[in-house]
Amino acid sequence: MLDPIPQDQNYHRFADGRAFLGIENAADVLSNLPFLVIGAIGLALLWRSRERSTRFFFPEEARAYWLLFGAVALTGLGSSYYHLAPNDERLVWDRLPIAIAFMALLSTVIAERVNAKAGITLLLPLVVIGAASVLYWASFDDLRPYLLLQYGAIAAIFAVCVWFRSRYTRGADVLIAVAIYAVAKVAEALDTKIYALGGFVGGHTLKHLMAALAIGWLLRMLYLRRAINPPW
Repeated sequence: MLDPIPQDQNYHRFADGRAFLGIENAADVLSNLPFLVIGAIGLALLWRSRERSTRFFFPEEARAYWLLFGAVALTGLGSSYYHLAPNDERLVWDRLPIAIAFMALLSTVIAERVNAKAGITLLLPLVVIGAASVLYWASFDDLRPYLLLQYGAIAAIFAVCVWFRSRYTRGADVLIAVAIYAVAKVAEALDTKIYALGGFVGGHTLKHLMAALAIGWLLRMLYLRRAINPPW
């Protein structure tokens, strides 16, 4: 059995610590603004199309997207708060909305490709499990549930998208978003090396921007897509 995985304290030491206009770690803080903007636009889109929409067969399918874009907006706030003074306590508020967003996306993928009722029903349990994984780490300094959740969700989303066809147009956009997020994770792992290339931008800052692009791609998908195959 895998031993507990504590939070590496070196994780909080990001390559680009430059201040700007009195904001510490400014690049990593300000690069969270796209999450706020995209999350807000996503919520506005859902609000405008709440009465009648060709984007959903069932109104209940929109719930996961409400949670997804709401969590993305909160990620912008939580991650900014964390990067102002990185430590474990603040990191909770970064990871909590991220975990919720992943679970909401997994719910949508199941609803749109496998079974609508199952995806809708699983939304709340998945979100609770996602939040619990972060709280478990915060309480016991053990990252195993959180890592399993994040990478397991990515693998599950990818597998479902490959094996099941969406009931909506633009189904391939989910795979594109996953690919963009994978690039974001690579940039995160290469934070110091990327910053050393010229001292212009760190890999973690790029991770924020690429992850926001992935969510923006999902927002574009939702805006452009139409229902094509009924769930019965």
